[in-house]
Amino acid sequence: MANQQGVKRTPLQAFLYWGAVVGVWGLIFLVAFFAVFATDLPDVSKLNTVTRQPSISYLDRSGALIAVRGSQYAPPVDLEKLPDYVPKAFMAIEDRRFYYHPGFDPIGIGRAVVKNIGCWCFAAGGSTITQQLARNLFLTLDQTPRRKAQELILALWLEMKFTKKEILALYLNRVYFGAGAYGIEAAAQRYFNKPASRLTLGEAALLAGMMKGPSRYSPVSATERAARRATIVLDEMVHTRAITSQERAEAFRTPVRVSAVLANQRAQYFTDWVDAQVRALVGEPTEDLIVETTLDLPIQAAAEAAVRSGVKGAAGQGVQQAALVAIDGEGRIRAYVGGADYNESQFDRATSARRQAGSAFKPFVYLAAMEAGRTPAVIVADEPVRIGGWEPRNYTGKYLGAITLQTALAQSVNTVAARLANEVGAGNVAAAARRLGITSKIQLAPSMALGAVEVNPLEMAQSYAAFSNGGFLAKGYGIQRIRTATGRVLYDRNLEKRPRRSVIGSPALQYMNQMMREVVTTGTGKRARVAGYDIAGKTGTTSDYRDAWFVGYTGGFVAAVWTGKDDNTSMKGVTGGGAPATIWRSFMAQALPRLKSQAIPGGVIEVEAPRDAIGDILSTLGMGGGEQDRPAPQPEPKAATRPPEEIPY
Repeated sequence: MANQQGVKRTPLQAFLYWGAVVGVWGLIFLVAFFAVFATDLPDVSKLNTVTRQPSISYLDRSGALIAVRGSQYAPPVDLEKLPDYVPKAFMAIEDRRFYYHPGFDPIGIGRAVVKNIGCWCFAAGGSTITQQLARNLFLTLDQTPRRKAQELILALWLEMKFTKKEILALYLNRVYFGAGAYGIEAAAQRYFNKPASRLTLGEAALLAGMMKGPSRYSPVSATERAARRATIVLDEMVHTRAITSQERAEAFRTPVRVSAVLANQRAQYFTDWVDAQVRALVGEPTEDLIVETTLDLPIQAAAEAAVRSGVKGAAGQGVQQAALVAIDGEGRIRAYVGGADYNESQFDRATSARRQAGSAFKPFVYLAAMEAGRTPAVIVADEPVRIGGWEPRNYTGKYLGAITLQTALAQSVNTVAARLANEVGAGNVAAAARRLGITSKIQLAPSMALGAVEVNPLEMAQSYAAFSNGGFLAKGYGIQRIRTATGRVLYDRNLEKRPRRSVIGSPALQYMNQMMREVVTTGTGKRARVAGYDIAGKTGTTSDYRDAWFVGYTGGFVAAVWTGKDDNTSMKGVTGGGAPATIWRSFMAQALPRLKSQAIPGGVIEVEAPRDAIGDILSTLGMGGGEQDRPAPQPEPKAATRPPEEIPY
């Protein structure tokens, strides 16, 4: 190589010359780079400003905190108070040369470029922890060249402003771990119910593994994938000599217990249920909200304990799940349990599952009959009956002969209920159920009288509430008021109060309460008795023991309990008077003293059977004479055999 005078440069001169040329052009490139991409950088003065999605705090009726939904932050954790393997886990999997690069890693970037070219995709990234922090603090997640360039500039700025330890601490305290948890402390509380200072090596590896994708590698919803990712983290820690092979083996031997919810989050089925309603009432929150609910935490705790112990105690009979809903006479939900264990299953059986009601539906049949002129003392015949092509049978397989309607309900006699519904009309029975609060589809097939209707526990609780509160509609609800954290009221149910609607009149109400007291006193619901309290209710059992219910009440308070299996297979002889009644009694024994409940309204009406009633029945059976009681208008001859249809109201 020669200069303009023809003198050839030495290799050293050539190297210095071209080095200067490259340096000048590199400087020009850097100036241009910063001029282009640094003109609209975000305001770095807001480094300590936390931006997050609004949270919603749920309170019980006395103001106690039930749960918090939305973004959750914990106080920043001191890096020195963390076990040394916690930050090492993140460096091993995210940035093994963290302490040796100036904010970006040329080696990591080169490796990522080669890998991406090899698969002609974006399979690998070369972002360092500093770059990730810059992105989390100041930028969006857009995969654009401009955003990547700005990420690099901000990473260099962070490296100049903070020490490596400060950058690592900022990263661990700001990174998102999914489920609304920001920072290592919030994540440790969220997933392991412990402070970050007590994380085990395996737990640290799980959290570090989530950085690739908090949702995809969630230890709650993607357990196996998260475990495989944690294994990779541990392998990388051994490779970088952050831990030894023996420590890795010990981490595998130490069990990791992941919590589906925060330790201080309670009544999760209920919170799930009302959470969607909040958005329906006020829209997506733009600021922190406080939701005042109707739930009573001490009563809720009693309900959860009763369901857990009841399912455990009846597991040998095939009981796998249970649900319980308790409401007061105004419709306020005081306890709500959608399953035996929220950690194991978040499916809400209190409102999302619809199961056949069985004999728990019979009170609507008897109510329609009382409203049509019957009384509890009317004598009826428990005998084989055929309605169209349907022949209902009793649970015991036996027939009692001439009995009162009160005895028929107390002993849950199927033949009497079927005949009674046919006499008063399936439409009238369905109308009574609708009027009291059953909202599910009701088919008008004859088997409807025995509970071939799919309902949920909330429906059953609110429909029985009218028996407990003097005959008024009590639609169940869980939200009382919604306000912002600054006190601005967005919704107040008290402002929507309307006159209470009477749905059961006299004397039908008194008759029904009298008969359902007998269910608990001498009938199928005897296990639900709570000494010293006025209790009434009804058991329910479906075909092949797939579902078992007990719905019971006292003055102004009702609870519905369901037990069964999620796959709708049979239990082992479980009836409504068994596990459900036991759960109900266990719950109510704890709840009633707190409620200061009163007697069921309306008192007791003593009704004597008509003098010729037995003769009427004997005549019906062909065993005697006498005029029958005048029945309610009969349905058309073929009404009972028409195809099932939903009632039009």
